[in-house]
Amino acid sequence: MAKYRKLGRTSDQRKALLRNQVTNLLYHGKIVTTETRAKEVRKIAEGLIAMAVREKDNFETVTVTAKVARKDADGKRVKEVVDGKKVTVYDEVQKEIKKDAPSRLHARRQMLKVLYPVTEVPAAAAGKKKNTKNVDMVDKMFNEIAPKYADRNGGYTRIIKIGPRKGDAAMEVVLELV
Repeated sequence: MAKYRKLGRTSDQRKALLRNQVTNLLYHGKIVTTETRAKEVRKIAEGLIAMAVREKDNFETVTVTAKVARKDADGKRVKEVVDGKKVTVYDEVQKEIKKDAPSRLHARRQMLKVLYPVTEVPAAAAGKKKNTKNVDMVDKMFNEIAPKYADRNGGYTRIIKIGPRKGDAAMEVVLELV
């Protein structure tokens, strides 16, 4: 018996399709797809969520001193003339950062192998590059999704059948996070 469904595609196409659908499922919370694809996406997504739940609290908070460029009211760097050259002025700032334990770092890298980068575009500026934000999906997994499922032992997704597709009568389903 095979370990996975081939979905009628070459391996690179299949991996890209599954990565895309897993990323969209975790970003949006639900997707509409065919039943066989949903079953494959479910396997991958549940593994990632289980990994996030296992490693969500596996970090230590460290205080570090960082040099940050001073900025004016417009958000531009403040320059100072020193020996006839313009030099950026820096301030020293205390910051608290999360330092991952080795196992959490490994989990983060495993998730990055599967998840695609997501760019969030505000509805008002649709089609424009300005005001877009890159969403850190791994951070979202650890901070939003993992705490939601911390007390649950598996079964993080649900498949709901919605009927055959009009074009080819393939069974369509809604795959959603519980």
